[in-house]
Formats: sequence, C-alpha cells, structure tokens
Amino acid sequence: MPLANPVRRLWRDLSLFDGLAQSPEPMVMLVEGERIAGLWPEREFDPALAAGAEEAGRGGVMTPGLVDCHTHLVYAGDRAHEFEQRLEGVSYEQIAKAGGGILSSVRATRAASEDELIAASLPRLDALLADGVTTLEIKSGYGLTLVDELKMLRVARRLGELRPVRVTTTLLGAHALPPEYAGRADDYVSLVCDEMIPAAAEARLADAVDVFCEGIGFSPAQCERIFQAAKAHGLAIKAHAEQLSNLGGSALAAKYGALSADHIEYLDEAGVRAMAEAGSVAVLLPGAFHVLRETQLPPIELLRQYQVPMAVASDANPGTSPICMPSLMANLACTLFRLTPREALSGMTAHAARALGRPELGRIAVGAPADLCLWDIRQPAELAYAVQAGRLRQRIFNGVITHAR
Repeated sequence: MPLANPVRRLWRDLSLFDGLAQSPEPMVMLVEGERIAGLWPEREFDPALAAGAEEAGRGGVMTPGLVDCHTHLVYAGDRAHEFEQRLEGVSYEQIAKAGGGILSSVRATRAASEDELIAASLPRLDALLADGVTTLEIKSGYGLTLVDELKMLRVARRLGELRPVRVTTTLLGAHALPPEYAGRADDYVSLVCDEMIPAAAEARLADAVDVFCEGIGFSPAQCERIFQAAKAHGLAIKAHAEQLSNLGGSALAAKYGALSADHIEYLDEAGVRAMAEAGSVAVLLPGAFHVLRETQLPPIELLRQYQVPMAVASDANPGTSPICMPSLMANLACTLFRLTPREALSGMTAHAARALGRPELGRIAVGAPADLCLWDIRQPAELAYAVQAGRLRQRIFNGVITHAR
C-alpha cells in the first residue's frame, strides 16, 4: 500500500538525472503534494526553505519515473513454443503465415474475460512498477473484433485504476488480419476505420491509434486510411514501421503528425528526415531485436544527425519481447544499438514521455509531477551498465512513495 503523503517531503545529497542530463553537483529536492516544489544545489540550500518537511532520503541517484512508451501488456496465453520454433530455425514470418504469432495470442485473448485478462496482466504490470515505471502505454491488438478490442482497452484502463501508475491506451486494431477476413484486408480496414475508431473515441477508451505497416501487416495505403480516421476523431497517431522492411510507414506517419514511429530497423534517411520535420519520436525496441535475433540495426547515426529524439521501450508482449524489465532495455539499447547510457536513460524518461504526447512527464523540474525513482547507485550510467534487480530504493508516484525498502 502507498505510504501516507505528507504535505512536504525532502530529499538531500542527490545525484540528479533530470531526464536529459546529470546534475554537476549534489542536489536537494522538495516535493509538495503531487508536484516538485524546489530544487537547489546542496551547498546553497537553506533549511528554512523546507521548514516542516519530512526528510525522505539522502544519497543515491534520483531520476524521473521510467516511462515505458510501447507495451502490449494485456493478453492471454503465451507463445513459448514459438520461441522454441525460432531457435530451431523457423522465421517469425513463417510462424505468422502458419497461423501463429499474433493470431495465436488473438485466439487466447478473445476467449478470455476481462477479469481473466486483468489477472493475467497484473503480474506483468507489477514487474514494470518494481523496476521503476510510473507511466506506460498499453496497446490493444489481440482482439481484432470491435468487441474484443474494446474489451482490451477497458482492461488497460482498469489496470491504471488498480495500481499507482499512469496508463495511456492505444487502439491497435490494425495489428494483424484476423482469419475471418482472409483475402479481404480492405474490408477489415473499413471495420477499423468505421467502427473501432469511432467507438473507442466515443467511449474515451483510446488516447491514440497505431498500425502495423508491414508486408505481413497492412499496406501504406491501408494505414493512411486509418490515420485519416484517427485524425477525424481527435486521436493521436503512432506506427509500427520499418521493422522487417522499408515500406515508408514512418514517413507516412510523420506526414500525419505521428507521436512516434516504432521499431524502425529498416528506416532510411528520407524517413528520418520526415520524422525530424514532423517532430516524431523514434521508439527503439531492443527487446524484440534481441529475442528475434535480428541483425538489421536501426539508423542510430542518422537519428543523431537529424536530432530525432530516441525513446527506448520494453515492447512487452507474448511473442517477440516477453520481457517486463525496463532496466534490461537500457542495457540492451547500449550493447545492441550502441546508445550511450545517457541516451538510453533519456530514452526511457523525457523522450519516452514525448512519444506519448506527455512532455510534462519524464523530467525533474520545479512544477513537474513528482513521478520519481531513487536508486541505490552512484551514477546514472550504472542503470544501463549492470543488469541487476533490487537497486530501486524508492518509487514515487504523484508525490507518494509507493515502493520503498
């Protein structure tokens, strides 16, 4: 249970990572209610400024609460057998074409009730929270009918009510073509545009709409129809794009002002330029890259050159990234994609928040929400350097210490 929330709480002698950079000297932080009320260098701090505040901790590294901006956390069943198949030489595309992959999770998720989905999803959510997540996105996409997509979105909303965490929701009706629409992809896209998106928007169950723009998913023309419907209903746009090939999905999403394009291993310079001009975030998903044993690296140098912000997310899902440990993603982003530790941590805080359209999160600044993590480490780089549980000393959500040891 969350600890009592006093009016004022104080932390001292902190090494501070504000979401983009590390403080050059030890800092003092004052939280009042749900907001950060004061930040001072330790050497300049006058205790009178925090009279009556409870001292909540000394030392360690304080970061913003981690933001996991791409998850598929709500699903039923598992796909361990597909993990075995891939190790025996069967490709992800072959598994999908044989009725496995996403469609395997669709069958299990359609059969599950909302309560069953909540029971299955809570342990995964709890693992993310125990590793420092204070905000996450949850996508639908394992229902692929109007009823089941809305069911998934309701479960995602309920998870945010059952735990101290901010949940944003994304309708991913265009995740795969359901078997009942085999050979009729355009008809299914019409279902997404004409029924799923309006219903999710009217019920306020979705904050954004996503698509899987890929040869085994949906064509750019079909994705564009979905983007147009999303815009018409006031929903933000995201895209799974350039994961297995370069179809121009990232540039198309950028044309519609997408918050992000995700995966992007095959993204080219034209796509990077389009994202830079639109202000879209590049979401890197090293967990899927690792599990699928991919070899095509995202264009990190081009993203740096064009100053496209890079977020890092878990992609927690049953098939290609069954991993609910964000700190592992920081390590994989550095070891696989050659991000610096600072880039990886910025990608899991400030840039990830921007990918969700929530730029006020993922930062440590006076007036910002007090979503924070206090770590038992000496420098922020240690979060990416070591894969080690148990370093989180305190997790603070809306100014309340929800996890402490």
